[in-house]
Amino acid sequence: MQALGYAFADTKLARQALTHRSHSATHNERLEFVGDSVLNAVVAKVLYLAFPQLSEGELSRLRASLVCQDSLAEIATGLALGDYLYLGEGELKSGGHRRPSILADALEAIFGAVWFDGGFEAAQAVVERLFLPRIAGIDPERALKDAKTALQEWLQARRVALPQYAVLRQEGDSPNQMFEVGCQIEALGVETRATGPSRRVAEQAAAAEALGTLKDRYPGKAKRF
Repeated sequence: MQALGYAFADTKLARQALTHRSHSATHNERLEFVGDSVLNAVVAKVLYLAFPQLSEGELSRLRASLVCQDSLAEIATGLALGDYLYLGEGELKSGGHRRPSILADALEAIFGAVWFDGGFEAAQAVVERLFLPRIAGIDPERALKDAKTALQEWLQARRVALPQYAVLRQEGDSPNQMFEVGCQIEALGVETRATGPSRRVAEQAAAAEALGTLKDRYPGKAKRF
């Protein structure tokens, strides 16, 4: 993949990153776990430097919008990542190479594989190459629209009951607290989780994830369910 801008020394790592669990027992889920951490760390640093005027909560919301499934799938599609995926027969027949969740997971696995293959600086360079154009085009005022409000508006337009938020876990003492919040939309079978330094930030991140899931599952204009 020349578009990635990185050449693997260990091609086995690259293959594993592109292998879905439906294809082989040696798949990309563990690399995805690592790549997710790399991605969040690099994007956090870039946002911190690019927007010195924004608060912690605002930076967290921007990052959530950049590293969500929709964003990752768009980047993966631009790289034609689906053409390189190793999928099981069932996923191949059902169009798994175009599925946003599979594309997003594979891209994160690639980031993890690059870290193991070439070190953190190499992984950072790959993430920055792919995300800097998006970050450069961010209008903070527009991008920071309240995710909970956006989710509420999406559901109301389709006559669906509003989501329920619940604190699932709380750790630490102020100012080093960490909250895990769940966002459940029972009528549509959607439940997301997110963490943050406050309940409000975690709720916003969970809402952003839920909205991304819904837009992926129900593309197009609003219609009543």
